[in-house]
Amino acid sequence: MRVLVYRSGALARLGHNHVMTVRALQGKLWSHPDITQSGFEMSFPIAEMIVDDPEERSAAGSDFPPDIAQADRDGTRRNMLRAEVLDAEHYPRIELKSVRITGSREKPQVTVRITIKGVSREIALTPAVKLEGSQLTVAGEFDILQSDFGIKPFTAALGALAVQDRLHMTFNLVARK
Repeated sequence: MRVLVYRSGALARLGHNHVMTVRALQGKLWSHPDITQSGFEMSFPIAEMIVDDPEERSAAGSDFPPDIAQADRDGTRRNMLRAEVLDAEHYPRIELKSVRITGSREKPQVTVRITIKGVSREIALTPAVKLEGSQLTVAGEFDILQSDFGIKPFTAALGALAVQDRLHMTFNLVARK
């Protein structure tokens, strides 16, 4: 899972966009012939999110050049974990849980409850699903607003350098029996 974070503000050119990568996603998925009986529960530890990995930045496109100094990545991690943003000390995990699945196995309509900092919101997704033997691949993308979860997007220099409220998520998940 990849979280794309974009800069904003009058001094945006002095900052850079970020790629946060989630590789420690854990959970379970259940499949039923009646798709409405299928579902999933997943979560990941915030502290294990990878900040601005050069390969991930390159893969994310031209808005994410790979040459970010380690000191800048460390600073971004500190800002991300602090109480005003994700508050990893009090809310160490982000959770995702299916609420409703309709449609077909090939083109499901999924309502997902995302919980960040103890605040839950539901979003609708239409992921691409591929089943090959005992391996299920689910891919897609969606946006969330930090403010919907009680997060005030990071700002500096009296707001002249800021992070956009909108975060763009992409995912490519593989589940095996």
